[in-house]
Formats: sequence, C-alpha cells, structure tokens
Amino acid sequence: MADAAPSPNELDQARAQKGSFLRNAIAAPEFGPFVLFVLELAVFYAINPAFLSVLNISNTLTFTVELGLIALAMTLLMTAGEFDLSVGSLFGFAPVLMWTLYNGGIMSLSVAFVVSLVVAALIGLVNGLFVTRLKIPSFLVTLGMLLVVRGTALFVTDGFPQRTWSAGGQWLANILVGDFYVGPFRVYASIFWFAAAAILLGYVLTQSKYGNWIQATGGNPVAARARGVDVNRVKVILFVLTAVMSAFAGVISSIRTSAANPNSGSGYELEVIAMVVIGGTALTGGRGTILGTVLGIFILRVMRNGIVLIGVPGLAYNIFIGAIILGMMALHSWLERRHQAGT
Repeated sequence: MADAAPSPNELDQARAQKGSFLRNAIAAPEFGPFVLFVLELAVFYAINPAFLSVLNISNTLTFTVELGLIALAMTLLMTAGEFDLSVGSLFGFAPVLMWTLYNGGIMSLSVAFVVSLVVAALIGLVNGLFVTRLKIPSFLVTLGMLLVVRGTALFVTDGFPQRTWSAGGQWLANILVGDFYVGPFRVYASIFWFAAAAILLGYVLTQSKYGNWIQATGGNPVAARARGVDVNRVKVILFVLTAVMSAFAGVISSIRTSAANPNSGSGYELEVIAMVVIGGTALTGGRGTILGTVLGIFILRVMRNGIVLIGVPGLAYNIFIGAIILGMMALHSWLERRHQAGT
C-alpha cells in the first residue's frame, strides 16, 4: 500500500519551518562574516590562483593564529562591555621579559615563561581593578597601561630587539611552535593551541553559566547585579584572561621568529578589536560570538595576504579594513532590524 501524500497543512508547516530556519540563519551574527569570507576567497583565487596554494595557506595560518589568540579572549571581554587597548604592548613585552630572564641566566626558559604569564596576569588584574573599583573607563585605563608596558619594554632593551638565540631542543619551544609536515603542508603546534582556545572559550560563552554572566554583564549590568551576578569579578577575570592570552601569543611569536622586539604588536589592539566587531560581537556589549570572531580573524588576515598577492600596495590595507568594518556594521544593523521586525 502506497504512503499517503502529505496534506496541504503539512506542506504549509514544512514551508514555514524552512522559511523560519532561513530567516534565523540570515539573522545570525555569523552569517555576514561567513558570506564575506567566502566572497573574499573566491575573488582572490580568481585573480591569482596561487592564493590557495599549499604554501600560501600554510603561511597565512601561521601568522593568523597568533593574533587570533588575543581576539578570542577579547571577544569575551567585549561581550562583557569592556575592551583592552594594552594587548599589543603585552604581546611585545612578555617575550622581552621572558628572554631577558633566560638570556641573563637568571632562570630556565620554562620558568621564565611562567613568570612572563604571571606578570601579564598582574597587569590584567590592575586594569580590571582600575575599571571596576575606581570606575575609570577601560579606554583610558588600558591606554595608560599600553604606554606603561610599551615604555618598560623599550627601557629594558634600550629600544633594540633582544639578541637572537636558538630555541631548538627546548621542550617548551617544541610544545608551543613545533612544526611537522602533512604532505607539503607545514603545520605549527600553535594552530592546535588556537583551536583548543576557540573550542574552550566558545563553550564557556554559549554553554556555561559563566557565559550567561558575561552576556548579562555586558547587556544589562544593573539587572545582572539584581540577579546575583558579581559584575566586577566577571570583568576583572576577563581582563586577566585577555592579558595572559596576549602574553602567550607574544611568546609563541617570539619563539617562531627567534626575536623579541619591544615594538612588536604595535597596532594589534585596533586590529584585534576590528576582528571581533567584524565577527558580530556587539561593541556595546551583551552579545558575542566566538565562531564569528574566528571568521573575523580569517577575514582580516586573508585580506592582508590577498591584497599583496594580487598586487595591491600593502599600505592600502587600512583602507580595506576600514571599508570592511563600516560595511559589516551596516549589514549587522540591517539584519538585526529585519529580525526584530520579523521579516
């Protein structure tokens, strides 16, 4: 006996469910970045097929994940309604501190690594306490900390990069940036650190009680306090996390490049914030997405790489970034209005 044909009501319900799914997908903050990323890949590949070569993909991933580690932590901080301008200076300062201690014979590389992360955590703690206890805007606090940390790195090194060294044979170097080949594809261990951080922080933000606290803190801190959320504690912890991740990324970069430059990381703070905002995290707090940030990270790093390969002057990079930020903000605003209107 043949199965009965679906009734008109069942067909209408199926169409409605399909339409609702499509509307929700389009309204998701990750939709815009995903479309832009795909278009970006298609355009650059069409102009120069070498863009998707194994060597170029490998090189792009190497640089991407180091800056991406900072952006992942910044996503949580911005979701809580704050941001940190000192991340770029910490990116340069932490390896300077670590290699100064190691090259001077003061301590082993692994201990110096831990010390650099602890110092970074203390800097993040100071940022958090100034913002939450003294009620100073995070823009001013972290701008001041940027100058203090960058100035300290320059003073310690007299403005010159640390002398080069060989980290070969150090177990810490192998764990952080050890590399191997999968066919012609060169893979650095740092990409696994990035993937682990993205998965862990994504789970924290979307699947844990603490993630709800973060979003409540950024969305409506008064209501969050009324429901028992320790808003100040949430923010302080996130400032510490962001500082530690910045130091960790800087150390990874210094080992890979065999150089600890006190000026490294200059301008990273604005590029990181751009990655997070392009990915769909609200600049005013209350809404954040790790998946969107991952897309934002790749959008900007692929853009930097692609414009060079197609012959656009590298100095034009900021023009493209500014245009992308303005365009994505307009798109996010338009999609959110349509979603709220139910269309």
